[in-house]
Amino acid sequence: MLAAIDAESPDELWCLGDLVGYGPRPNRCCRLVAARVSACLAGNHDLGVLGVEPLEVFSPDAAVAARWSSEVLETDERAWLAGLKPLLRRDDAELYHASPRDPIWDYVLSEDAAAESLALTQAPVVLVGHSHVPLALAVDNGGVVGGVAGGGAEVDLAGTRWLLNPGSVGQPRDGDRRAAWLLLDLDAGRASFRRVEYPVAETQREIRERGLPELLATRLARGQ
Repeated sequence: MLAAIDAESPDELWCLGDLVGYGPRPNRCCRLVAARVSACLAGNHDLGVLGVEPLEVFSPDAAVAARWSSEVLETDERAWLAGLKPLLRRDDAELYHASPRDPIWDYVLSEDAAAESLALTQAPVVLVGHSHVPLALAVDNGGVVGGVAGGGAEVDLAGTRWLLNPGSVGQPRDGDRRAAWLLLDLDAGRASFRRVEYPVAETQREIRERGLPELLATRLARGQ
């Protein structure tokens, strides 16, 4: 995915959180992201691994993975994660791990949630994560337009405010197993949803080698 991003020569890289908690390489993931991004948020899984959010509120498989991640997380990577926040407000965009209603836990998966989130913000573009589903939603003529944004979807941002979810790099939930990312051109008013193939079988093998829950490996092949 980073190679695909580099091919576009973006000015900045933003990450909406959940770097650790499911995958088999939490330390390497933290190091790569810390070295590359201009802005990074803390997700609920990051906060669970750090002990900030109680693991009792996670699913059993997620809690097991979070405990393992906490045990193997190295000192520098832990300190870097601990310095992240779940939201960032800029003039040109507002970034939330989950949503403006609750930056850590809220899911934006309905028209009402999207409309409420846009009503609570002011920036022309609102970015959310957490659900692992790529979305492009806007309020138009009193109703919500848009929906799931598959790979290759292009959105004209001019004329209205949009709520966008880039999707998930490592744990997509929209039935497409490829890593998801979003190319945002605020000057041109365009958003391009991108997907990248990656070696799913290798990641599955590493998850199993570390004794992490089987579901975390099998669901990668389905993107669900």
